[in-house]
Amino acid sequence: MSNKSDLIEAIAKSADLSKAAAGRALDATLESISKSLKKGELVSLVGFGTFYVAKRAARNGRNPRTGETIKIKAAKVPKFRAGKGLKDTVN
Repeated sequence: MSNKSDLIEAIAKSADLSKAAAGRALDATLESISKSLKKGELVSLVGFGTFYVAKRAARNGRNPRTGETIKIKAAKVPKFRAGKGLKDTVN
């Protein structure tokens, strides 16, 4: 699978759904995960992994074009930690 439409097709085939229904289900899932992360909540899918928000500290960087030092603001970033089931599947 390389993109969203491939994933929708795989979901439709596996769950015996239409592609439209599989697309709506995938969109709803991604939206729910995004909303939970925005609230700062963990989203844990047992056997698959956990989505969470981490804080990245402010730091100094360098503009590659000019070499000038710039300040990079602190930020919240989404992260994913793979669960044992997913790790075992991959290995």
